[in-house]
Amino acid sequence: MLSRLAALAAALVATIVAAPARAQDFPTRPIRMVIAFPPGGPTDFVGRLLADKLKESLPQPVLIENKPGANGAIGADFVAKAEPDGHTIFLSTVGAIAITPHMRDNLPYNTLWDFAPVTLVVRNTTVAVVRAEHPAKTAQEFVAIAKQKNGSLPFASTGVGSTTHLATEMWATVAGFKFVHVPYRGAAPALTDILGGQVEGFFADVPVLMPQIAAGKVRPLGAASSERNPMLPDVPTLAELGYTDTSSGNWYGLLAPAKTPPAVIAKLNAAFVAAINDPVVKDKLIKSGAIPVADTPAQFGQFLKQEFERWGNVVRERGIKEPS
Repeated sequence: MLSRLAALAAALVATIVAAPARAQDFPTRPIRMVIAFPPGGPTDFVGRLLADKLKESLPQPVLIENKPGANGAIGADFVAKAEPDGHTIFLSTVGAIAITPHMRDNLPYNTLWDFAPVTLVVRNTTVAVVRAEHPAKTAQEFVAIAKQKNGSLPFASTGVGSTTHLATEMWATVAGFKFVHVPYRGAAPALTDILGGQVEGFFADVPVLMPQIAAGKVRPLGAASSERNPMLPDVPTLAELGYTDTSSGNWYGLLAPAKTPPAVIAKLNAAFVAAINDPVVKDKLIKSGAIPVADTPAQFGQFLKQEFERWGNVVRERGIKEPS
């Protein structure tokens, strides 16, 4: 009996000693960064930009693995169930982490229990646009037109419960207009129909809109954010125009599976924060329309809780459910 207890004690000591050693050696194989969207989009751009920079500081490569579908839930669930050793991480947008959980009763993961925060990566300003030929030159003129149409004005989004949909709901509530919600499978087809005149308005992240704005094909009316985007300094926020409580910007954050050792989280945080703050990387992010952040796991964890609660209130107040 004593020998058995001694063996168990020895095994426990070995486990305790081995844990720091594993963290010290991390990473021992390539790191998979899961992105819940197809290649070529803004989230994919940010992930690949960081992965390329991390080649200089990590002994193992960071490989992008695209797992699109279900508003990000497929990628989120994959990471939530991965081995918690830091070799599988999730570059998530706000949707899968803070919005979708309030729209589905059968979600296979729990945002607050199944993930360990690493760092907030970037913030993305959400901007309302119309086609260049639209009669509305300002947000106020657009609201007046929407009121005249008395609920028949078609407004695009990238899907039910997306930040682009919720931004529209928040603006319409504050401004007092109604609209016909036209959800699309992504920004590209929504922009196509904006340009073609099939829909009259659309909210999207600045990185998505920048090429069309620069080409003069769409006109920005206002930003659903607390401050102006540095790439669009002349575009006022909706709050500046009198539409308060309309801040609904997107963000990208890095998470690992829950129970990932704190020492591994610390190494991931240090590597990614250094990459985000690299002058070349930061310049590319800003020019794309994103706003670099980089913070501590504790700061990001607190931000996640606040966002989870805030978006939960928005979804419940407006009775938004994922289509069956």
